[in-house]
Amino acid sequence: MLLQVTHETRYDYQPAVETAQHVAYLEPRAHGSQHVLSHSLIINPQPAQQRSAPDVFGNQRCFFSLQIPHSVLQVRACSLVSTREHIRPESSLPWETLRDRLRFQAGAAYEAAAEFVFASPFVPRQLEFSGYARPSFIAGTSLIAVACDLMERIHTDFTYESHSTQINTPALQALEQRKGVCQDFAHIMLACWRSMGLPARYVSGYLLTQPAPGQIKLIGSDASHAWVSVYVPDLPEGERWVDFDPTNNRWGWHAPGVDYVTVATGRDFGDVSPLRGVIHGGSRHTLTVGVTVEEIRTDSPPAAAPAHNEAPQTQTQTQGPAAGVSQSQSQSQ
Repeated sequence: MLLQVTHETRYDYQPAVETAQHVAYLEPRAHGSQHVLSHSLIINPQPAQQRSAPDVFGNQRCFFSLQIPHSVLQVRACSLVSTREHIRPESSLPWETLRDRLRFQAGAAYEAAAEFVFASPFVPRQLEFSGYARPSFIAGTSLIAVACDLMERIHTDFTYESHSTQINTPALQALEQRKGVCQDFAHIMLACWRSMGLPARYVSGYLLTQPAPGQIKLIGSDASHAWVSVYVPDLPEGERWVDFDPTNNRWGWHAPGVDYVTVATGRDFGDVSPLRGVIHGGSRHTLTVGVTVEEIRTDSPPAAAPAHNEAPQTQTQTQGPAAGVSQSQSQSQ
């Protein structure tokens, strides 16, 4: 499948921002089922500095700085990605085997996936998560079977409700209220998985939702999306992560489906926020985000990216510090 993604971000500031430093995670990454054909990032005003480099998790991270006063910041990312179907993996490895293998043992060989067992800023270690997770962790059950059961339970027990949480809503609060958005469900599944001593990572990306006539539209249309990737060590080298989307109850190898675009992976949302930064000035700002995901038919050339935002999402935030004080900001969609 050939997918074109346009992600447009606009910040309106009052008063103007004097200087700013930003980091963007907007370039899709390649994996066994995804190939990035092209990517461009247009920033207005033009940055004084701009550079891209891989981060510690292998994501492509773009840093840019603005050294002139500006009342508007516009960032437009356009990507063309080719995805392909991949068979679902088979694994019989019991979950307890991996848990015991990753427990600290003096002199044991280091396993890189172990860093995804620990708590992170958005995914704390709390007993409520292990309590919710435990019914899925039947003794001797394979990792994939346990992950499927946990994913299905979250999908069934929780209600997707826009604006029911904020970017900084604790995962425990979302667990207690049994509602949220894709970011919350990913954090909850991560917290449950790690509470049982198993590694899992947060995945950010996009989902194409153009259903056939008569089918239900999937949640996550024309917005950033999030899901979870769990480590299954008896799969082939380099392909040991399997993805699970509790929002839509779908899973697969490398991605939950051919209609998903993977952008970045990390410990939680904080590692891979699409756009974040520190600004000097701009005590109030309005954030508008528009995302369009389109399938490009192979018998016709790629369509030009739309000049407008489809179903834009607007968020107004008023910051306490007066103009001239440095602030941090992070995009949630």
